[in-house]
Amino acid sequence: MKALAINGSPRKNRNTAIMLEHALKGAESEGATTEILHLYDWEFKGCVSCFACKVKDNPSPGICLYKDNLSPVLEKAMSADVLILGSPIYFESVTGMMRSFLERLMFPVLTYTEGYKGLLDKTIPTGFIYTMNVPEGFMEQAKYMDALQFAESDMRRLFGYCESISANDTVQFDDYSKYVNTVFDVEHKKQVQKEQFPKDCQSAFELGKRLVSKV
Repeated sequence: MKALAINGSPRKNRNTAIMLEHALKGAESEGATTEILHLYDWEFKGCVSCFACKVKDNPSPGICLYKDNLSPVLEKAMSADVLILGSPIYFESVTGMMRSFLERLMFPVLTYTEGYKGLLDKTIPTGFIYTMNVPEGFMEQAKYMDALQFAESDMRRLFGYCESISANDTVQFDDYSKYVNTVFDVEHKKQVQKEQFPKDCQSAFELGKRLVSKV
């Protein structure tokens, strides 16, 4: 069994990547082999509307036929048993790289048939990990999660199962004194990083375990 993590953050060793690594450790504890891929390692496009995935007698149903640096990543994603997707939240949404990846991943699986059914004959349990600078209360007030449902609902319908977790009020900078940031309470940020972020990582670990149990 293979659990694949996709990091939609430009940083490979900060909040999002750390939580993805903990999720993979959770998957490993249930017997899965794991791998993490970083989207910012490749140059690629989102869906280009070539509609090659929708032609009749398509020899590779469910696979994006547009060839670029993302193609091998998509092949790994479609052959995985569990997918764990991570992204920081920029302007109430996932990064542009993650959005482009999701377009390329989901559109070939979607059919233009009654109910817009998916092509998969199996369930690929999927989890989203979101990291963000805003506190949980602001996230709820601004209805961030409502906006993020665009992908979760489609993944649930096309891949069979999807859930998400978030880490809030995260630390962005190693040294806040270097940046213009009059709205942040630096000591509060440090406290959250020390006390809450380890709990968030444990939540990611449990997410990895749960996803493997859904296979």
